[in-house]
Amino acid sequence: MSRRGTLDVIVVGAGVVGAAAALAFARDGWSVALVETREPPRWSPTPPFEQGIDLRVYAFAPDNADLLDELGVWRDVSQARVQPYRGMRVWDAAGGGELAFDADAFGQRELGWIVEHALLVDKLWTALPGAGVHLHCPDSVVGLEQDDHAVHLQLDSGTRLRARLVVAADGAGSKLRSLAGIETAAHDYHQRGLVAFVESEQPHQDTCWQRFLPTGPLAFLPFASGHDGRTSSIVWTLPDHEAERLLHADESTFLRELETAFAGTLGAITAVSARAAFPLRRQLAQSYVSGRVAVAGDAAHVVHPLAGQGVNLGLRDVLALRRVLREARHRHAGHADPGAPQALSRWARQQRSDNAMAAYAFDGLNRLFSNDGLAATLLRGPLLGLAGRLPPLTHAFWRRAAGR
Repeated sequence: MSRRGTLDVIVVGAGVVGAAAALAFARDGWSVALVETREPPRWSPTPPFEQGIDLRVYAFAPDNADLLDELGVWRDVSQARVQPYRGMRVWDAAGGGELAFDADAFGQRELGWIVEHALLVDKLWTALPGAGVHLHCPDSVVGLEQDDHAVHLQLDSGTRLRARLVVAADGAGSKLRSLAGIETAAHDYHQRGLVAFVESEQPHQDTCWQRFLPTGPLAFLPFASGHDGRTSSIVWTLPDHEAERLLHADESTFLRELETAFAGTLGAITAVSARAAFPLRRQLAQSYVSGRVAVAGDAAHVVHPLAGQGVNLGLRDVLALRRVLREARHRHAGHADPGAPQALSRWARQQRSDNAMAAYAFDGLNRLFSNDGLAATLLRGPLLGLAGRLPPLTHAFWRRAAGR
């Protein structure tokens, strides 16, 4: 913090994206504060079928694992509990072909990792104090003012903070985004993602499986546990009314319908954890910057989960913004203004374009595959099969998803 009490960066919101952003900027030598409403619970290696475990997992891409490795966090994460996945299989219930990805074919040890949300947040939080991040928790932003030189935040505790750049990473319902006057455009899919841990008769084979159904995709993601490679995290996209019904169905009914939906691909499903469901929508910020306030992660973009890219896109916002700030510091011999409009606007244009393209691509896939119309049914299986028979195309898909 400078002698005038002005920080370089304040990050609001300390989920995966916000905590990673604060840690990255602090590691680069900026003075950083982080504001969060509540301290996250400590992660523990709770078995996936015990009550109280966080059901949220991510298909973590290699470029973001590289980021956490550079920040000194990935080793702790990977030693705690991660599941590498070496294959992906995508097919349509109507038949017609399969799209397959294999690590060996790409010359990789793995395509990515399935990682728990709670574990990522815990390890990032553990690293924050040692990096010099000033934590304001529990606290929240209740007021915002800015001028040409700084942003002034009023916190609920009465504390006032001032910084040259403020990053809103406080989620899809971002209070800071609203205070900054940034509007969003949203589309409700009238679907929910039903999530749970399950145990299958056959091993998951270190593979992510996704079957497209007229009601929406069903994904089985391999999960690290002591069950001989038979535990998976499921994400089942369903219309609202069906998700509500299955969320409250008895266990035998749920397992029977899940086995049918997955066509017995991994045999009988013999165990299930608690279940949860979350509403699905596309939501895009109309701008990523307002003055010296930037939005990132879910505060900037919410996308359909069918490609598992939500947190990966958010961390790429951080990667790109970190790169811009580093370049500015290099050009100005260490005296850069992190909230300088020219650098922020360049970052905002690029990220908004990339994320909007991704969001609408996922939207198009959801419309094509969550559809029982004759034309869509006849097209989608052969399209997957054709893509699977074109190695350059599958390589391009993987490089895009991996951030390569």
